[in-house]
Amino acid sequence: MKKLTLALGAAALLVMAGCSGKKYFDPPNTLSASAAVSSHGGKALYQTRDGITFTDQSYVTKNGVGSIRLPAGQVYLSEDSARVYATDRAGKLFILNRSTGATVQTVEFQVPIVSVAAKNGILVYLLQDNTFGLYKLASSTKIMENKAPDAYAVDTRIATPMFVDNLAVVPTLDGKLIVMDMNAPDNAKVIYISSETSLNNIIHLSRIGNLLIAATPNRVMTIGSAEGEFDQGISEVVPYGGDIYVFTKNGEVIRLNSSLEEVSRTKFKFAHFSAAAIRNGKIYALDHKGPLVVMDTAFKNQRIYDVGETDDYAFVSGGRIYTDGTIINLDRL
Repeated sequence: MKKLTLALGAAALLVMAGCSGKKYFDPPNTLSASAAVSSHGGKALYQTRDGITFTDQSYVTKNGVGSIRLPAGQVYLSEDSARVYATDRAGKLFILNRSTGATVQTVEFQVPIVSVAAKNGILVYLLQDNTFGLYKLASSTKIMENKAPDAYAVDTRIATPMFVDNLAVVPTLDGKLIVMDMNAPDNAKVIYISSETSLNNIIHLSRIGNLLIAATPNRVMTIGSAEGEFDQGISEVVPYGGDIYVFTKNGEVIRLNSSLEEVSRTKFKFAHFSAAAIRNGKIYALDHKGPLVVMDTAFKNQRIYDVGETDDYAFVSGGRIYTDGTIINLDRL
């Protein structure tokens, strides 16, 4: 154990030495965003792909401010039209009424739960040790459970399971999609998105018609009505207008078609995007050092605002970006 600690310390020194000469995205002329920025004072407690929980037990989702206040010790995972799914550190899942906040049901797992969704009384879940399964809420029984290989380092933006008709699609922590027929879950299909050994969990999972879009921090893949792969360091993926916009770790914004063939691209030298959104024909790309790029979907009419450095979190919620106690109203830019 001591040898490991020393090795990590040496590695940290090397990283620090390398970072001393690191360059950042520093555009010479930025606009004031004061008319679009307000304070909310929230300190992040827990973040997933679908939401962020603050230390005062309030939360925001990808669609807006949460409808209830979570009980102490619980953090937000996901929700549907009637229920909010929350968890604690012990592995309990709390199903809450979305209108009143009352606890409808509690499900106990032996390992902390990291993502969950439900349909027709069937819960689809993923645990911290990469165990996944189906759970029947009416009878409080497991229908099936299986375990994927361990993943020791993950991106916190763990994607939520989704449903395609009678199929449950589970995004694992080791870069796979598990596709199960809920009536015959033992005959599951495995789709490999990426095979990297670290930070390889599914961070994006969405559906446009018959097209499934999945991404890890290393690869984007489309499956269904069109198929394609895109390999590059991924910061964010945003489907919009029938196309797929990829924001890369080297500062590029790339517009791809449904087969992941390039349509166009632009680059912001040294940028590292921490959040991105497309709304009403405008692209918003936030660099972690503070510049917020606003442009149209043809990558023209570019404006860059200074909204302040992001140290803790950046999360897109509806028409707003929440970052380090600040709310950026995108519609005012």
